[in-house]
Amino acid sequence: MKRTILTGILALAAGVPVLMAQARPAGQPAPAAQAAPAGQAAPAAPSGPHVKSPEEMTALRALVAAQNQGNADAIVKAAEDFVTQFADTEFKEMALSLEAAAYQMKNDAANAQVAWGRVVAVNPKSLQGNLKMGGIIAAQTRDKDLDRDDNLALAEKYLKTAMEILKTAPKPNPQITDPDWEVAKKQMDAEAHNGLGLVALTRASANKDPDPKKYTAAVDEFQIAASEDPDLLTYSARLAAAYQNAGRSADAIAICDKLLANPQLNPAIKDFITNNVRPAATKALAAPAK
Repeated sequence: MKRTILTGILALAAGVPVLMAQARPAGQPAPAAQAAPAGQAAPAAPSGPHVKSPEEMTALRALVAAQNQGNADAIVKAAEDFVTQFADTEFKEMALSLEAAAYQMKNDAANAQVAWGRVVAVNPKSLQGNLKMGGIIAAQTRDKDLDRDDNLALAEKYLKTAMEILKTAPKPNPQITDPDWEVAKKQMDAEAHNGLGLVALTRASANKDPDPKKYTAAVDEFQIAASEDPDLLTYSARLAAAYQNAGRSADAIAICDKLLANPQLNPAIKDFITNNVRPAATKALAAPAK
């Protein structure tokens, strides 16, 4: 299955057409349930969010159109206009999620974090909100930050909440097949473990004592992320770095060489592996044992 089906905000965006189909003007009843064969209960009528005015429907369609075009700036504007004009909309979580994802498209981590925070404020059980908040905070926190410990604890809380929600999360779009949904859930679980790996890596780096054993937690988390989503090579690169810091130089070099054998390797990953991880692991492996 291609990654474009259900990773990140696409898990929610895949459900946009369904939400739009379910949307109905205020006062208009939901479609009647179909008649059931004799002796069987009638199926429940479809339910879901609904628009409260023609103006809200127009604004919602404009937001979905911007999202379908992939125009990040247009998405941000349409989402802000929508939630500002229709403060009590039942599509608020969707609008803010699309806005947050648009900021991530723009590589604007600060505004993405604010937007995902608004998503979680609307729905504390938002899978994407918790997953993205945890990941952004984990990636942005540095080992010398004065508020490092508080931020790492917060990132860990969001990520573990997302993992718990994921265990029973329903498909956001009924058209998605069960096998595809299982793969998507693994990808999201891998994303959460990658975030926890970053948390563990920063905690280990913050210690003045460069004890390789302190990197064990990071290794464990990146191993899970890389095994659950092997196509996202960033996880493997981070696992190689964790191996190198943990004193497992041979394992680090093996991953580096596997990544470098890929002719389509992302240039940033190639640079990281070539100029940082592999030289450090090679030097450590060649050093005489203490």
